[in-house]
Amino acid sequence: MRWYLKALGPRKVIEFILLVVFVVFFLGPLLNLAILAFTGKWSYPDIIPHEWSLKWWKFVFQQQDIAKSIGLSFIIASIVTALSIVLCIPAAYAFARIRFPLSRFFLFSFLLTHAFPKMGLYVSIAVLFYKLGLMNTLLGVVLIHIINVLMFMTWIPTAAFRNVHTAQEESARDVGASPFRVFRSITLPMAMPGILVASIFTFLNSLDEAQGTFLVGIPNYKTMPVVMYSIISDYPAYAGAVFSIILTAPTVILLLAAQRFVSADIMSSGFQLK
Repeated sequence: MRWYLKALGPRKVIEFILLVVFVVFFLGPLLNLAILAFTGKWSYPDIIPHEWSLKWWKFVFQQQDIAKSIGLSFIIASIVTALSIVLCIPAAYAFARIRFPLSRFFLFSFLLTHAFPKMGLYVSIAVLFYKLGLMNTLLGVVLIHIINVLMFMTWIPTAAFRNVHTAQEESARDVGASPFRVFRSITLPMAMPGILVASIFTFLNSLDEAQGTFLVGIPNYKTMPVVMYSIISDYPAYAGAVFSIILTAPTVILLLAAQRFVSADIMSSGFQLK
């Protein structure tokens, strides 16, 4: 064994140890959640549960507030993603293609929502929403989510549009294509991977938003992260594990689906000022 470790070299041994530590700390909690979610009875110090069961899944979906919050979360996340695409993609194209005064300042301003503690920002927005009658409304919740995702839907698509060479667009214009035809057939398809990545991040960020929804939407609009607070305090740990898996599953599925579009070039260029 000592000879084998010596043959590998100290660097490989250290990399292997770091990998094991990462797997334990990353997959350990997820494995514990999975076991709790499908456990019928499990008590310390037993290593594995006494019995396996789906009763806690049934219990969670029988709770009216929980089932409603799941549907509401996906509806709000879909609305936020669609509106963000409509509002931010034209702005991203303008930042990428049009030179105008203070363009870098305006692009940098989209980072401001992530530059301060969110609760302080949400309280300030809630005061404004209260004056406008947007508290405890769907529109208020959607707006607070959109404010939180502006950075993703502006910076990443801006980088995607910048990565489309203008020579390709000019070649299409030279053979008679209209500006809209060039955008639809050349620019948009080539920038689509970055737009899809930004859309997925927007959807997931909206799905996980809790503080803004709690402040603006309570008591009429309770999404999954908001209901998660009450589950942790009022329900058994088994029910909390089930709900955690429901909350985490879309993130894992969508990130795996987007893996083919996520590249180092898109992500690194998406957070640079040029």
